[in-house]
Amino acid sequence: MSRNISAEQAHEWLKNGEAILIDVREPDEFRAEHISYASSMPLSRLDEILKTVDLPSDRKIIFHCLKGKRGLSACDIFSNSGAQCEAYYNIEGGIDGWKDAGLPVITWVSQASISVFRQVQIIVGLLILLAVLVGLSGFAFGFILAGIFGGLLFFAGLTGWCGLAMALQRMPWNR
Repeated sequence: MSRNISAEQAHEWLKNGEAILIDVREPDEFRAEHISYASSMPLSRLDEILKTVDLPSDRKIIFHCLKGKRGLSACDIFSNSGAQCEAYYNIEGGIDGWKDAGLPVITWVSQASISVFRQVQIIVGLLILLAVLVGLSGFAFGFILAGIFGGLLFFAGLTGWCGLAMALQRMPWNR
């Protein structure tokens, strides 16, 4: 059964008080731009948050992220959490789909800023590229370094813990 709903349908339910909206993007993404109805519950911590928060069983639960993939993952986590609510959904296309439908968002940070998540991707991607180039120039250590960076990225994706992201969040340009 598909858990995707249109942004228009979600907006109607939210406007009528039939649903609550949960934004599963990371806090820096939420701060930069979010839907006014949304509560922030990052996907990386959703499982532990659901253990401590009582969501109403008489209202629909709507998840969203940037484009929809993390929202579907949130639906899976929610269905396995033992929550009593049977009506949970994902906004198809995420907040991008919401904006494409002409619905309003709240923007707090300049659109020119780059999320910490993207900063991590840029930095680690560049480090892997440079390490591979070092390896191709005859220094095997470059390939080992590229493997280490890839392993750390895998670990971050698997556990939701990323030291680089934590360090970047403390940087002045991300405050």
